[in-house]
Amino acid sequence: MTAVLSLGTNLVDRVARLRCGLEVIAQHVAIQAISPIYETAAVGLQDQPAFLNLVTIVESDDPERVFRAAQTAEESQGRLRSQRWGPRTLDVDVITVGGLTSEDPRLTLPHPRAHERAFVLVPWLAIDPTAELPRRGPVRAIVGGLADQDITRYADPLPVP
Repeated sequence: MTAVLSLGTNLVDRVARLRCGLEVIAQHVAIQAISPIYETAAVGLQDQPAFLNLVTIVESDDPERVFRAAQTAEESQGRLRSQRWGPRTLDVDVITVGGLTSEDPRLTLPHPRAHERAFVLVPWLAIDPTAELPRRGPVRAIVGGLADQDITRYADPLPVP
């Protein structure tokens, strides 16, 4: 089954951090596609640098393995959770794994705020025009309601590690 991961960073060499995150993820699950990189303003805490974001689609039949890949990628870049919505060396969110749903606070599926985030949905749509967010519907329709969020294509996709 496929899983969708969202990667974001706003500190130091942002493209290098995304690349390193993908390399770590590729050690745990098979990467199928990587979106272009997009730049967005920070959400929540406004007084911080802009984020670079991308989405990757991976193949795995084990949601726990996908979660561990995301956590290991964050740890590889020194991720600290000291401030909600604060600056991030690397943030990796599991958006969906197949069509699974889960209310587990450790791994809620689909990601509980994915439908509110253009920085997740626009890159996802770029690599899967038929994407569907479980419990919410077609990503294309959801993105239409997020037109007020500023998101700019920053760079072509990074190569699959």
